[in-house]
Amino acid sequence: MNTQKPAIPNTTVTRNVHDLDRATDNIYESLVIIAKRANQVSNNMKEELHGKLAEFASSNDNLEEIFENREQIEISKYYERLPKPTLIAIDEYLNNKVYHRNPAKDQK
Repeated sequence: MNTQKPAIPNTTVTRNVHDLDRATDNIYESLVIIAKRANQVSNNMKEELHGKLAEFASSNDNLEEIFENREQIEISKYYERLPKPTLIAIDEYLNNKVYHRNPAKDQK
């Protein structure tokens, strides 16, 4: 588990629209880039969480045997406290950590 707390706020932050479209000169193109990166982050987090929770899966599931595993609960709570993928993607985009290109603009 990543023990470092990300410096990304968990709350909503008002953004200046002009900050978002500086790299592309098109707000819609910037939002598509952010959305695609958010999907990548979300998929990575989901795979990581399922991988860690798979260790606790039991082969015989029935309603009578419900085990409360403290480690499993802690892992789930950790992932719930992480910033949302959209906030991570916006932060990466604003700090120029996302590579993007537009092939249509490259042909001109």
